[in-house]
Amino acid sequence: MTSAWRKSSYSGGATDEACVEMAALPDGVGVRDSKDPEGGRLTVSGDVFGGLLQRIKEGALDLA
Repeated sequence: MTSAWRKSSYSGGATDEACVEMAALPDGVGVRDSKDPEGGRLTVSGDVFGGLLQRIKEGALDLA
């Protein structure tokens, strides 16, 4: 199975910016560096990823 990796539309498409890509994988959600797609990935469960998104939306994380 080939996964459809997606980069955020907020990345602006610049190749020199730090961006991540995400994909739905059989064992969870994959996260990888868009500049080094063969360099490995982090995989987390859908529940963990959903919790992260919720905390971001609530402003609970210092992302500045």
